[in-house]
Amino acid sequence: MKISKIFKRFSADKWGPLLALAILFVISAFASPYFLKTRNLLNILRQVSYTGIIGLGMTFVIITGGIDLSVGSMTALVGGISILVLNALGGGAWAIFVAIVVAIAVGAAFGAANGLIITKGKVAPFIVTLGTMAIFRSLTLYISGAGEFRSQSDLFPQLGMGYFLGIPIPVWIFIGLAVLFWLILNHTKYGRYMCAIGSNERVAKYAAIKIDKIRFFAYVIIGITVAVTAVLLSSRLNSISSSNAGQNYELDAIAAVIIGGTSMSGGSGSIIGTVIGAIILGIVNNMLNMLGVSPYLQGTVKGLVIIGAVLIQRKNNK
Repeated sequence: MKISKIFKRFSADKWGPLLALAILFVISAFASPYFLKTRNLLNILRQVSYTGIIGLGMTFVIITGGIDLSVGSMTALVGGISILVLNALGGGAWAIFVAIVVAIAVGAAFGAANGLIITKGKVAPFIVTLGTMAIFRSLTLYISGAGEFRSQSDLFPQLGMGYFLGIPIPVWIFIGLAVLFWLILNHTKYGRYMCAIGSNERVAKYAAIKIDKIRFFAYVIIGITVAVTAVLLSSRLNSISSSNAGQNYELDAIAAVIIGGTSMSGGSGSIIGTVIGAIILGIVNNMLNMLGVSPYLQGTVKGLVIIGAVLIQRKNNK
């Protein structure tokens, strides 16, 4: 391979998302005098942490050649269940701990259900998660009577609204999970096997890699990340809406992953890129709000960004 091609690929794959973030940051700083305010920057980081955490799990799923459209509806259902458990146990510190454990267990179980149908039932991930997306939202609406799940705890909001060293707790959790996922992807057999499966499933099979097992756990992992987001979101609001909670989270998570350089066809991905992609989306949303652009157009911008990122990937891979 020629040096020029190596440099081009290195620049596009490794530095493209970071360069885009830097350019967007500079433009935003000039576009609004309020952008660089500490409060605004922390607010952006807090907002992106919710979908960013899900994006970390989505990175694993997409690397293996899959997709999960159910994460938004799953967020609402898991958040609602955690609040029901919290209220049933009195809302104290112990109740919060149990509610978190239950949420993670339920999220993992929902992810496992998706994984089992995909791996054992041999059904396309798009179809399976499209179906469970409808199921999870329907169950959330039924359990709540199409209303809200409201927490009766005075301690619970401290988790989602609290700060540590001047930075919101959700941001710290996002950073911690990003480090953990980076280590798994880049320094474990599981990470290497994921990339092998996404690159060439047949070769991976000949290499005695347990394809179904690797894919199954990818969906369990994303279920756990959804549970973490569900707890943080419900604790921030001290309630969760059955109809609106988690809405479009699947779009934001997928967009963050794709913007970050992970190939939609699977086989390669970057956790750091996903973090950068989530921040880019957060800044875009923030600037649209500051400039008075209708919130109904934000979906248009995200859709264009996803299409553009995929087109750039295809061009770089030629």
